Amino acid sequence: MKCRFCKTELSNVFVDLVNSPASNSYLTKEQLDEPEVFYPLKIYVCEYCKLVQIDEYKKSNDIFDKDYAYFSSYSTSWLAHSKNYVDMISKKLSLDSCSFVTEIASNDGYLLQYFKEKNIPCIGIEPTSSTAKVAREKGIEVIEDFFGKKLANGLKKSDLILGNNVLAHIPDINDFVNGLKIALKNDGTVTMEFPHLLNIIKENQFDTIYHEHFSYLSLYTVEQIFKSQDLKIYDVEKLSTHGGSLRIYATHSENNSIKISANVKNLLSEEKDFGLLDLGIYKNFQEKANKIKYDLLVFLLQAKKENKRVVAYGAAAKGNTLLNYAGVKNDLIAFVVDKSPYKQGKYLPASHIPIVDEKNIIEIKPDYILILPWNIKDEILDQLVYVKDWNCKFVVAVPKLEIF
Repeated sequence: MKCRFCKTELSNVFVDLVNSPASNSYLTKEQLDEPEVFYPLKIYVCEYCKLVQIDEYKKSNDIFDKDYAYFSSYSTSWLAHSKNYVDMISKKLSLDSCSFVTEIASNDGYLLQYFKEKNIPCIGIEPTSSTAKVAREKGIEVIEDFFGKKLANGLKKSDLILGNNVLAHIPDINDFVNGLKIALKNDGTVTMEFPHLLNIIKENQFDTIYHEHFSYLSLYTVEQIFKSQDLKIYDVEKLSTHGGSLRIYATHSENNSIKISANVKNLLSEEKDFGLLDLGIYKNFQEKANKIKYDLLVFLLQAKKENKRVVAYGAAAKGNTLLNYAGVKNDLIAFVVDKSPYKQGKYLPASHIPIVDEKNIIEIKPDYILILPWNIKDEILDQLVYVKDWNCKFVVAVPKLEIF
């Protein structure tokens, strides 16, 4: 395997999670009796550009297919984050009815609906038919395709191009960023949000590793990738989303009207001080992942021994990585609750844990609820506050096992 950015041959393993089905390949009841395909889940770090990455074991057009089950609008905290972004960026860039906005990986229109409310012309690029259909029902124009250089050449140039949690999902990251260059107006801005590699390492977030995520990104590496396509990052912000993310602001390298913020230099210095430019920081991540795995298994086996009822909340991709690496099956976790009707009635891949709606919590009154999408823990705690009536406790496994 060669680095997807700089083409350096890869030999340094960041973490080896053995293998797993694609995290969002939820199963129907009929499929439980069929063979499942497992793909390697071994992650490398490039010694030259420090891009952390997985090979494209499962092709992106097979992962993001017409029946894709992740719909962004089922998280109230994510909707609030998106609305706040639209309010902020509209003011910052003076966007109005004469502007044009393009969102890449627009999903079900969770964000563009707020530009539409402001009468700011916009369009979504979204390859999954299931989510694009819902966006169109909201009156949002959607191009149902993957974004890259080829598609960008046919697009109207934008004042703003945005992508939330898409940069990590791109197998050909050079082609993707070149497409941003092509589709952006001369004085336009690109914003991209992605989980910060520094936080992934610092907070032991190994469960964010799955086949949808081809890359795990630092500002140091992203700046190199953008620079190679004649784009410059002029500002960066830290976000609390997804366990700690970055939002970068970029424009054309030749656009001298925008000055580079001190935030960029400061964050690059922080990454260097943390050790992201040194291969040594990447060497002990396997041990951290293993400790989380062992601690979770000890808890689940002890609960089973004591005849305690354990269920999970959130049929999230990160949850599948955690459960599959730990080898957890439906004998240890009775079911997982999820708000999305597109997941209910199906089963988690490999573990075969059934996905149900929330009324099942009230019916069986479990002793423990394992929160799989720990990044929206507070939202879930508020939603399920009533379980304290029967002394039910919550559990999270990342960054360490906690029972509360």
